Amino acid sequence: MDQMAGAGLAARIRANVERVMVGKGEVIELLLVALAAGGHVLIEDVPGTGKTMLAKSLARSLDASFRRIQFTPDLLPSDVTGLSYYNQQRGEFEFRPGPVFAQVLLADEINRATPRTQSALLECMEERQVTVEGVTRPLARPFIVLATQNPVEQEGTFPLPEAQLDRFLLKLPAGYPTAEEELAMLERFRSADPYRELEPVASVDEVVALQQAVPEVHVSRPVQQYIVDLVRATRTAAGVELGVSPRGALALMRACQALAALRGRDYVLPDDVQHLARPVLTHRVICSAQTRLRGQDAAGVIDAVLSATAVPAEAVPRGVD
Repeated sequence: MDQMAGAGLAARIRANVERVMVGKGEVIELLLVALAAGGHVLIEDVPGTGKTMLAKSLARSLDASFRRIQFTPDLLPSDVTGLSYYNQQRGEFEFRPGPVFAQVLLADEINRATPRTQSALLECMEERQVTVEGVTRPLARPFIVLATQNPVEQEGTFPLPEAQLDRFLLKLPAGYPTAEEELAMLERFRSADPYRELEPVASVDEVVALQQAVPEVHVSRPVQQYIVDLVRATRTAAGVELGVSPRGALALMRACQALAALRGRDYVLPDDVQHLARPVLTHRVICSAQTRLRGQDAAGVIDAVLSATAVPAEAVPRGVD
């Protein structure tokens, strides 16, 4: 798939999802970045802001299989991955696939499940496979997890450990719509549900082709150095207990390659790095307790690092480093 085809694919999907979602253009583009890069997304926002509808609209636009898991404290790992049961009629064990065997998986309120159940997603997200009772089964391609968590209601929740947060390519706040957008939403849903009329505008084969093309997007040595400088600066920033890991540097580079492909380029710009630094890196930084008490957070650390790090003078075209 060439770069213009990738841009056309992204434009079709975005326009189709926006038939349902109002005022979510930036969020939709970032979801497509994660999809093209083969990553996963953690959406942190209060209930009722359209997270479920966003995931369903994306899946329908791709003609992809969709499953939703409502995470609760009593959810078991087998409720996610599936289990083997004894079929008395056949006299043998059979595997019953869990909801993780879908191409778009919505893990709703993931922080309400116990750490044991949360960890059931780790192999799925990283290896794109499920191992149950010693048997490994591959997941369908593409495979993307859209996990949600409520940042306000913390009673009865189990915060995601750093190892699992690091598996998410992006962390997004969906946010409330503006007054104009909310009015447009009411008008759009006044007499009908546009989701019911939504038709696929792309195929999963096109998405897989895009994912295969993303690693071919050129990242010049100065842009690579810029990514390394940003990541290393988070590790020595004031008030930070844990900075961005090497996996985070790789994630930022791959996300930038995906964004460039979706915008019709075969090379990464420093602007791509700046645009994606917050959603890719913020959840990979852990601030000290004193820093949080002063009202500072990881997003502020990323902003400070961006301001203090020298930007490459210009993009270097493919073949010239």
